[in-house]
Order: sequence, then structure tokens, then C-alpha cells
Amino acid sequence: MLFNSLAFLIFFPLVTALYFLLPHRARVWLLLVASCLFYMWFVPHYILILGFTIVVDYFAGIWIENAPAHRKRLLLALSIIANVGVLAVFKYFNFINGNLAALAQALDWNYGIANLEILLPIGLSFHTFQAMSYTIEVCRGHQKAERDFGVYALYVMFYPQLVAGPIERPQNLLHQFHEPKTFSYEDATTGLRLMAWGFFMKCFVADRLAILVNQAFAQPAETHAGLLILSSVFFSFQIYGDFAGYSLIAIGSARVMGFRLMQNFDAPYFSSGIGMFWRRWHISLSTWFRDYVFVPLGGSRVSLARRCLNLMAVFALSGLWHGASWTFVIWGVLHGLAVIFELLLSKPGNAPKSRFGAFWRTLAVFAFVTVAWVFFRAENFEQAWAILSGMGQNWSLGSSWKEFFASPVFTGAPGGKYLHTSIIAIILMLLGDALHCRWPEMRWLSERPWWIRWPVYYILVFTVVRYGVFGQQQFIYFQF
Repeated sequence: MLFNSLAFLIFFPLVTALYFLLPHRARVWLLLVASCLFYMWFVPHYILILGFTIVVDYFAGIWIENAPAHRKRLLLALSIIANVGVLAVFKYFNFINGNLAALAQALDWNYGIANLEILLPIGLSFHTFQAMSYTIEVCRGHQKAERDFGVYALYVMFYPQLVAGPIERPQNLLHQFHEPKTFSYEDATTGLRLMAWGFFMKCFVADRLAILVNQAFAQPAETHAGLLILSSVFFSFQIYGDFAGYSLIAIGSARVMGFRLMQNFDAPYFSSGIGMFWRRWHISLSTWFRDYVFVPLGGSRVSLARRCLNLMAVFALSGLWHGASWTFVIWGVLHGLAVIFELLLSKPGNAPKSRFGAFWRTLAVFAFVTVAWVFFRAENFEQAWAILSGMGQNWSLGSSWKEFFASPVFTGAPGGKYLHTSIIAIILMLLGDALHCRWPEMRWLSERPWWIRWPVYYILVFTVVRYGVFGQQQFIYFQF
């Protein structure tokens, strides 16, 4: 079920009302049934795959906790193999098989294994990583094994963050399902504000920008260089509005019921370094790789050369986590190289000494991230190269800038005056990020008097309803 759908508009208030009407002991099962319905709205039979991993990890957690020390790691390894095995079959089999077939063809070998005709279950990478964090934490002794099967199943399937995170740790979420909760006006208003801003980022910003991005990137060889550059910049803001918007809707809908999910974004485009960008972008994933891959490899306690190698491995894996394609690996490697470059050049007191210097470093980081996003967005390397090369070569397409901006791409979009409204949308989103840096969770608005708050609420809702793009546009990160 999509957040930006009529079905969710009915689903969310109904489930929330029933949650507070039912006694505490029945609420876990209500949320579990609701989460199953939410997930089955996409492809119903894929609930069986999710059920398989839940059963495996539920018993694995108990066995790991009760096992002697020398057997814990073996049981953990078997649990991880089961989870990664499911991920490998559905997400990476065709990628690996295609590369092996290409290699066999180059070597003139006979290779007859066909690709699998299967769809990738929505959100598989997200709930797989969340389940793995549970068994890892149990093995480390940081989390007791959950004996209540319904609670553990809900930990994996909790509908707000089921298909695109945040990727929660068991220490943060599991205990919350055991705690009796009462309706809180503060939680409800905070949650609804976060949801409203999330819908603004998704429907008014991201899906509006997608109109230009999709058209320009579809035929890069025939698209003006200026349009390709503008589209790349727009995609940077599109993917941020899309994914951060989803996270805010997820965090907000959980908060209405009294659950606190971790922050997933922290104004990433205000970062003055690539390392800072990754401390602010998709925080639940970057910290997952830090804690479960980078630190076990030695973290910062090893030699500089080994640390650089570990960083490159982490970013390459992060790219592959996002998608079974070499373009995602290239995207991850580019970020890894940038982080290593920063590490090698870093010196004590190397931070910008003026706002002017910080501004230019932030602009440089945004430019690098925008170029890297081209590989993330492109369907293959050839398309990515066509986009990047077109930015430097396609200036002769079209006779004038006036005709360029008179294109139907700009004038024919929903709401009219596409370019104007898109730029305004981006500015408003960045303004929201600037306010968030000082007042998280939109407290800048909650602390204002009612005669300021309610007009802002009205304008926000009116803007989303009147100027938002409602084409049932799926969230970008659902594909992962």
C-alpha cells in the first residue's frame, strides 16, 4: 500500500483508532494483521517469503541466546546465510547469472543457465537488514531474545517502516511493543506535522520534479545539455524529497500511536563534506554498515591503508545493497573514493573558517553528489554515460534558451509554470531543512501560537492537495 494513495488515507486513521480502542494485549495482533494487509496490498504471496525469514530468525535468536559461547557464532552464521540467501535469490541471482553468462560468452564457453522469472519483493533489503541486526545484537549480548512470536514478527513487519525503513535496531523498537501506550495529544500533533511535511516533500516536491527528470533522462542523446544539467539537479532533490518524505510519513504515523522511530535524514544537502553527507543521509543504513561491517573489519583502529580499503569495501557493498547493477556499484565506489580523498587530506582545524568557505564546500559536495546520482538513476552504464557526456556536448540542440524554456516539459506539467513551481518547491524544502537544524521535529511550528500554527497547517495541506502530483508514483526506495 502506498502512503500517497486513497487506500492509506482510509487505512491509517482506521488502524490508529482501533489501536487506542483495543486493550493492550490485543494491539500487537492488530498491528501485525494491519501490517500483513499493508504488505500484501502489493504482491500478496510474497508475504510467505517474509514469513519464512521471520520464523527462521525468531528461533535463531532463542537458540543463539541459549547456546554455549563457541556455538553462538555458528548459529548466527546460519541465520545470516538464510537471510542473505533469500536476498541473493530474489535480488542478485539474475545479476550474477548475467555476468557469468557474459564472461562465458567472452571466453567462448557454453553456459546455459537461464535467468529466473521472478519479481523482487518490495522492501526485501530493508527488512532483511533489520532482521539481521536482531540476531547480531542477540549474539553480541546487547539484546535478549524475544520469546513472544507476535512481537518479534511485528518488529520485522511494523507497517510504517516495513518497506523502506528506517532500519530499526531491536534495542530501540522491540521494547516499545511491550509498553502500554495511551493517546497523547503531543505525540499525535507531532506525528501529523511530520506526516504533512513528508507528503509535501513527496507529492509537491519529488513527484513534480520527476516529470522533468523522467522525460529528460529517457532520451539523453536528444536532450539539450542545459536540460540534462537541470534534470540532474532536480533528481538530487527528487530522490531526497521522495525518500526523506517517506521516512517522515513513516516516523510520523508511528509517532501518532506513541512509537518513536529513529531519525533517517538530517539536512544532508547542507553538508560541507562527503563524510558529513553520509552521517546525514539514510542514517539508519549508514550506521548499519558502520556497526556491522566497518567496525568488525577494524574500523578506525587499523592502519590508514587498511582503513581506506575497509571504507571502499563498505561503500561498494552499500552500492550493491541498493541494486543489482554495476551502476549502483559505481555510485557506491565514487562515494567511497570521495570519503577516502577527504580522509587523506584531512588535517586538524581543516574545517571551513568562514561562512563563505563553508558555502562553497557545501556547493562542491552537492555538485559531486549530483553527478554520482546520475549512475544511481541510470538504467545502465551506457545511459549514465550518455547523460554525463550530453551535459558537455548537447548545447547545440534547440535554437535558443527562450525555446528551451518554452518546451512542453515546462509548460505542460500539472499546475502549469512547471519551472517556477519546481524552484519554489525546492526552496521551501531547503527552508524546512534549515529550520529543522535548529528545531528538530518541526518544533519551530509547535512553539508558535495557534493563530500562526493553524494558517501554516492550512497552507501546507492546501499546497499538497492543490499543487501536488498524485499519480500513484511509487517511492523510489521501494525497489530496494
